[in-house]
Amino acid sequence: MNAPDSRIARMRARLEAALAPLECVLDDDSARHAGHAGAASGGGHYNLRIVSAQFEGLKLVTRHRLVYDSVHDMMHTEIHALAIVALAPSEA
Repeated sequence: MNAPDSRIARMRARLEAALAPLECVLDDDSARHAGHAGAASGGGHYNLRIVSAQFEGLKLVTRHRLVYDSVHDMMHTEIHALAIVALAPSEA
């Protein structure tokens, strides 16, 4: 399995490529979830605050879908949970 720093770097690269964010703050919150079933399988817990012009005029569920689509192949293997705050520039 990849090191947590490498995982975050890959997540960030995918988010940047897909959404061209003005802001992308990605934090590994896995330590707070030690012992959780998802942590046992190697999947990490992450918090994301992302600001992208692509979110302008979109509903929250659509914004989250765009984020999940950008890291879809990492979900349920390397990412167990991803808490998302997705904002348009006009909301940041």
